[in-house]
Amino acid sequence: MLHVVACIKQVPDTKVAKLNPKTNTIDRASAPAILNPYDTHAVEEAVRLKKRYGGTVTVLTMGPPPAVKAIRRCVEIGADEGYMISDRAFAGADTLATSYALTKALHKISQIRPIDLIICGKMTIDGDTGQVGPGIARRLDIPPLTSVNKVVEIDKEGGSAVVHRKLEDGYEVVKSTLPCLLTVEKEINEVPYSPMPNLIKAARYQPTIWAVSDLEDVDRTQLGLKGSPTIVGSVWAPPKPQGGEILQGPVNSQVDQLMDILLQKKELFAVKGGAS
Repeated sequence: MLHVVACIKQVPDTKVAKLNPKTNTIDRASAPAILNPYDTHAVEEAVRLKKRYGGTVTVLTMGPPPAVKAIRRCVEIGADEGYMISDRAFAGADTLATSYALTKALHKISQIRPIDLIICGKMTIDGDTGQVGPGIARRLDIPPLTSVNKVVEIDKEGGSAVVHRKLEDGYEVVKSTLPCLLTVEKEINEVPYSPMPNLIKAARYQPTIWAVSDLEDVDRTQLGLKGSPTIVGSVWAPPKPQGGEILQGPVNSQVDQLMDILLQKKELFAVKGGAS
């Protein structure tokens, strides 16, 4: 029976979020909070593995009290239980401090039930770094398998996992020992609508919440802002794409206009590229 832990995060919906130029951070109050999309697929893959091999799916997150909503969303998908570490000491954590805190929580979860596999989303949409998953694996001294787009086999008795890792021109087949950590791509699966029993369970579900004092052997200097060496120098929103040109007149005239536009762009690219 497998025990799979999915590390997840509640994030602001970056499609509508705004940037705070004073703090160089996303203004989280400007957008609704959602379960990180990559993490949604991580939880779904964990649930599929549970159905395939049997076992338990646990989710873990770090965040403020409202992040309970993200855990309930995971229960809707099919997770069995959820844990959250929530404490003011975690505030302001970068990826280094986040991986440290989550590792301490994973140690405690493993004492309750040994962990066979950890699954994370490839990255979070509010940070786009992809560093937390590998950071956890490094601290736990287990293999990190990144950009996974297919889990071929999990052999608990043999202590191995076989996956496909996404490459620019295809994929590579990797075999790893267990336990290991996967960071997954969105195309690894499709998340279906949740069945009614899961929705009912999620609505009533209360996750286990731990403060720093509930974890063991914690070095508080590695938490939150104190443990975060990352400094954001500046932040800005990408410029909005300019609208295209509307071709008017008869078809022959539109074709001539289009050719003129293409020739102008070709000359512009030639100048920028240094072509003669």
